[in-house]
Amino acid sequence: MEPTLTDVEVRVIGSLIEKQITTPEYYPLTLNALTHACNQIQNREPVVSYDEKTVARALESLRVKYFAHVLYARDNRVEKYRQVLTEKLELAAPEIAALCVLMLRGPQTVGEIRNRSNRLHEFQELTDVEEALSSLAEREMPLVARLARQPGQKEARYAHLLMGDLVAEEMPTAARPEPRVEPRVDEAMLEVRGENERIKILEREVEMLKEQVAALTAQFDEFKKQFE
Repeated sequence: MEPTLTDVEVRVIGSLIEKQITTPEYYPLTLNALTHACNQIQNREPVVSYDEKTVARALESLRVKYFAHVLYARDNRVEKYRQVLTEKLELAAPEIAALCVLMLRGPQTVGEIRNRSNRLHEFQELTDVEEALSSLAEREMPLVARLARQPGQKEARYAHLLMGDLVAEEMPTAARPEPRVEPRVDEAMLEVRGENERIKILEREVEMLKEQVAALTAQFDEFKKQFE
């Protein structure tokens, strides 16, 4: 299995992984809580300002890809979400921590990964981080890659490959967008699902029209044969 995610999906999965480990008492997350997790100012690079509809779209896509699950409460009032990417990839705790930091912070050196993953996993030595990165890089479908050291940098950095192969050695830092007004949780998810359903209906209608045109064409051909 080769996961290929969008930048929003990476942020969503990364945030779910982080909260699953650091605040298990609040996990799985509601759409509202997950949106706030994605938009955190601390421990995020770049800082983003997603609205709930953006996160809802990413969740629906991840659900279709079987990387996220929806959990329904007994009272049926609030949906919650959990990630299953790490389970499907069968990642060990050190690998999860290293990958999560790369997903939420962008390319990092070995030392940065160690310092910034202390709440996710306690790496005793830099060699422990290197071992986790090597394991991720040497998989049949590599999940991380070592970037060439850039001028002025003392150490090489590593980046995740969840969005596909790297097209450049440096990933630009996006400008911080202005905060946006967030719609209600239910409205955001229902709107996304409604749009998806309308697309499916239109696709079915197009197929029905094609079948009707083909049937009419066949009838017309039979009708012409009577006069030949």
